[in-house]
Amino acid sequence: MFKIKPFVFFPPFILCLVFVALQAMDKYRELHPGQFTQWPSFVASLDVATKWVSSTFGWLISLTSFGLVVLCAAIFFSPFGRTVLGGPKAKKLLTAWQMFAVVLTTNIAAGILFWGVFEPVSHLSQPPSGIEPNSAEAAQFAISTVYLHWSLTPYCFGSIVGLMFAFAFYNMHRPFSLGAPLAPLLTDKTPGAAGIAQGIDAICLYCLVAGLTAALAGASQLLGGGINHVFHIQGQPSNLLIGLIIAAIMGTSVFAAISGVTKGIRWIANVNTTFLIGFLLLVLVLGPTRFILDFAVEGLGKFLGEYPQKVLNTGAARQDAWPHSWTQMYFSAFFAWAPIMGVFLGRIAYGYTVRAFLFFNVVLPSLFTGVWMAVICGATVHMDMVDHVGLSKLLDPTDPTKVLYAFLGQLGWANFLIPVLLITAFLSFVTTADGCTDTMSNISTKGISTENTESSMFVKIAWGSLMALLCFIVVTKFRLDGIRAISTLGGFPSLFLCLAIGIGAIRVMMNPARFDQFHADYSADAANVDATTDVNEDRA
Repeated sequence: MFKIKPFVFFPPFILCLVFVALQAMDKYRELHPGQFTQWPSFVASLDVATKWVSSTFGWLISLTSFGLVVLCAAIFFSPFGRTVLGGPKAKKLLTAWQMFAVVLTTNIAAGILFWGVFEPVSHLSQPPSGIEPNSAEAAQFAISTVYLHWSLTPYCFGSIVGLMFAFAFYNMHRPFSLGAPLAPLLTDKTPGAAGIAQGIDAICLYCLVAGLTAALAGASQLLGGGINHVFHIQGQPSNLLIGLIIAAIMGTSVFAAISGVTKGIRWIANVNTTFLIGFLLLVLVLGPTRFILDFAVEGLGKFLGEYPQKVLNTGAARQDAWPHSWTQMYFSAFFAWAPIMGVFLGRIAYGYTVRAFLFFNVVLPSLFTGVWMAVICGATVHMDMVDHVGLSKLLDPTDPTKVLYAFLGQLGWANFLIPVLLITAFLSFVTTADGCTDTMSNISTKGISTENTESSMFVKIAWGSLMALLCFIVVTKFRLDGIRAISTLGGFPSLFLCLAIGIGAIRVMMNPARFDQFHADYSADAANVDATTDVNEDRA
């Protein structure tokens, strides 16, 4: 029988309800001027907090991001990479294709749909200080920057957490908790270890709610704008339409989560990946194919040559706020995702080696999203710099989907492409919300183990409903600025957890046998191989 962990479930749940109440108070003050004027508005407080985090800890966000990339590479090539998650006899939960599809569609594939056109057009027309807008330099900056934001770096955040969770849960037999990845640092003898683990779970649940709320807000805007475009409705999507979209996404994701990770989410991920690949191929064929391929290779060279400089850029020398508004905002959002998404990725990695885990969670999705952003960026740059379509004139922070659907309209086959995009976007966000809902429910439930991996239906419905409510508030009140603010604040606490988990990963990498309870099995297997070799040599 499953029971809720009260100190894990209720604090972040109540904190999120407080968020709703504060927003309701702001709305009340709008309707009744002069009431509660002694208190600052919640919107203003949110903006102050976001700027403080960005200005005070931007350097740490950049440095930690780079450090986790280096750590993933070191683990991949180390002897630790041969360790099997779950021991040598563990049987995989998912096939290689299923693993790729689930990882791709639950991690950040949803983001590349929302930001895929808006971001490169923004960088081309509004680059940092020192770069002339709509110039060749701005174009190169745009493609190298989308490579930075959407390929290698962000995938390393959740992968480190997922790897250490899987190792702690399956190989060290630690409880199903976000405190588990800290097992190399917090032993059973550490004073208050159990309380620390529950506190970490509660904080990370809040972070994930913030991160997922921002993502779903983007999803509802994307889908609402597409529906308005299809039915030729002018203006921004109505609040009613936004509410219906959010309800559809969360309702479907909760239903899939209830059906189990190896059933609903696996099927949705397979279909979603097929749609993503099909949509990308259509854009490549319908767009300026030769220019896209040439530009992608050129941008890759610039990205690789300037990678350390770009990932560590804080804007200090030029006193430029651009890194805070873009790179550090993105990385904060990915840090918010990292703990909970890492637990989900670690949970489905049973039976894979550490090296295979990193291959499926870092290398393959980085290649896919890198190709995706190269194709979309190449097509948008060609439209504005060669065809002079004027996509930059359609940039609108209150409705980022305007430029997306104008871009699709220029490709031809818009009546076919837009419905395909809407289906792909819906499935992407459902898959993401599904994985998060499942993991949040498991984290806040007692009794989860390698034998019992599913939490109760009630907990999944509770988390799904709360996230839907928060998402509706963000998208109808804050729009794009709210999405950025929620992303930054959600990633702030997770940043320090990822740092601690990274330190623990270094300890394990240096001596895996010290922490792995299956090390005797590895020794036995090696002895059997040696004995078999000796027998064969004697026969020869």
